[in-house]
Amino acid sequence: MSTQANPLRFLVVDDTEDIRDLMARMVVRLGHLADEAADGVEAVEAIQKTAYDVMLLDLSMPRMGGEDVVRWLNENPDHGAGLRVVVITAWAGERRAVLQELGVSSVLHKPLRTQQLRDLVDEVRPDTRS
Repeated sequence: MSTQANPLRFLVVDDTEDIRDLMARMVVRLGHLADEAADGVEAVEAIQKTAYDVMLLDLSMPRMGGEDVVRWLNENPDHGAGLRVVVITAWAGERRAVLQELGVSSVLHKPLRTQQLRDLVDEVRPDTRS
């Protein structure tokens, strides 16, 4: 459980409701905030309205897949400023090169484990101790 005074804001993007709900609950249990999007179109709409610290992004979704969301972010850098994109996928082997070209360096495999999420938070959270 986190006692963070300044929780991170996550956007959890996955077309499978159970997976999306599980990841969002994991984020909240660690003391952070989580919004959800069922596909890339909803993700882009959310990003235009809210500034997020981290986006947990599935690759294969209807209407707009994860790679297209990253392309949109690259074309609209004002909306993605400070956003850490983490692809969460069951497999990304053949797509890893494309993801790297798009600037995505963080890929975690499903199922996401709590320790992986804790490690991610530790990487993303700026050191606020002065």
